[in-house]
Amino acid sequence: MTGLRQRIVLAPEDGSLGPLLRIADDRLAPRTGYGRHEHRAVDVVAVVLTGTLHHRWDGDVPLAAGDVAVLRAGTGLDHDEVAGDGGARVLQCYLRSAAPAAAPRHEVHRAAAGPLDLGRPDARLWVGRVAAGDAVPAGLLVLRGADSVVVEEQPGRVVDEPGMALVWQLDTERPAWTKE
Repeated sequence: MTGLRQRIVLAPEDGSLGPLLRIADDRLAPRTGYGRHEHRAVDVVAVVLTGTLHHRWDGDVPLAAGDVAVLRAGTGLDHDEVAGDGGARVLQCYLRSAAPAAAPRHEVHRAAAGPLDLGRPDARLWVGRVAAGDAVPAGLLVLRGADSVVVEEQPGRVVDEPGMALVWQLDTERPAWTKE
């Protein structure tokens, strides 16, 4: 769709990050969206970094910078996300569904901070605003600085760049489809 700039920052094709399939850094121009589309058997964790976003599936759910929305597509749904008047920057984190046969649902964590309960045993998420010199929990670190996204596996470290940090703690046993 016009008005969307997407950069895939992580997409392991070998199952090495367990349930985590992809992280995309999406920038939406004002009042533009993805276009109505379907998801099935996937959980999408959307972290609004800047601007505002409207999730349109079961009504119109407004999201602001700092909010984290969790879409559990389960058996399937059609939806759209549209940026507000100032546009939006969103990290879209896709995970293999923990409950593909469940009914779809959407939940929002407003001004998320600290550990988030994703309702699944194989993926945990910690969200925080960090300053240079702050320590973050161990895991897969996704750090959004002034205008970049850095992804790295780390055992826990002190960050050298301020911004919003997401730390994924994942059970990384390879799925059956990756084994011989």
